[in-house]
Amino acid sequence: MMMNPIIQILRNKHVIHTKEIVEAFEFVDRKDFVPSDQIHNVYGDYPLPIGHGQTNSQPYTVAFMLEHLNPAAGNQILDIGCGSGWTTALLCNIVGNEGFITGLERVDELVDFASYNLEKYDFKNYTISKAGTHLGIPEKRFDRILVSAAARELPKQLLEQLNVGGVMIIPIVQSIWRIEKMSDSDYQTKKYPGFVFVPLVY
Repeated sequence: MMMNPIIQILRNKHVIHTKEIVEAFEFVDRKDFVPSDQIHNVYGDYPLPIGHGQTNSQPYTVAFMLEHLNPAAGNQILDIGCGSGWTTALLCNIVGNEGFITGLERVDELVDFASYNLEKYDFKNYTISKAGTHLGIPEKRFDRILVSAAARELPKQLLEQLNVGGVMIIPIVQSIWRIEKMSDSDYQTKKYPGFVFVPLVY
């Protein structure tokens, strides 16, 4: 079987190396998560419009975020701003049947679009829902949180939804932040500048 062209691009850019993440990019084809008029662009390393001012993110950015999120089999993961459903599908493949992905999206049409796209696969370990009035799901706790839109500042309510030992990847302004929760009051934070995202609405 021919290698997914995106994987070779990501390897050439030295952004992808974890076996489970490589396998997810191989299994989950980006072409299943873009509008039909973008199919001809699907293996390029750039964001693609999916309507409503939103994008299917650049593969480099998605791989960068997943490598720093470090998802693992069995993880419970919150995927905020799941858009086309591509990141949700990648995470479903990584966490396996023992894990679960909760995808949230604010745009009604994209909730439907993501749900339609994910039905092309046989994943049973996810939900896609309309985001509510609160950011995330305050009554739940997660091992990992992935946010795919840029916040103005670090949302404290998401920190509270992260299990101790958990990791959150979130764009803030023009940087990707990696936040590891060491205890209920102690966090390790690292910033990676130089990224552009649509704004997080909350």
